[in-house]
Amino acid sequence: MKVVPLRLQPGDDLRLALEGWMGEQEEQSGCVISAVGSLSVAQLRLAGATEAMAIHGELEIISLSGTLSPDGAHLHIAIADSKGAVIGGHLCAGSLVRTTAELVIGLLPEWCFSRELDPATGYTELRISPLPPD
Repeated sequence: MKVVPLRLQPGDDLRLALEGWMGEQEEQSGCVISAVGSLSVAQLRLAGATEAMAIHGELEIISLSGTLSPDGAHLHIAIADSKGAVIGGHLCAGSLVRTTAELVIGLLPEWCFSRELDPATGYTELRISPLPPD
C-alpha cells in the first residue's frame, strides 16, 4: 500500500476533490485511512433515502471512510454540529470544507476498483479485480 497525505482548502467540495484527485493517480484503487476537519455544508444521503439532505453550520468531521476508484467513490461520513449532535450517511457532492480537511489516503497498486450496476441491489457497486504483476 502507498500512503498519501492530502489537505483540502476552505470551499473545496470534499467528495468531488477526492474523486478528482483519485482520477489523477496511476493506481486504480484507494481507500480513506483517516480524515479530520470541518465542513460548512454537508450533503448527506441517509440510509434508505433517494435524495441528499443539506446540513449547514459549523460541522466537524468525526469520521470518513470508503473506497475510491477512477470512476467514482463510495464514502460514508459522520459529522457533529456545534452542540455535539452527530449524524452520518453517504457523502454527496456539495459538501464544502469550512477550514480544512486533512486526509490520509491508501492507494492499492495490486488492485483495480471499478463501479458497475448490481442488479441485485439496484446500485452501482464496487467491482474488485486483481491487477497482473508487472
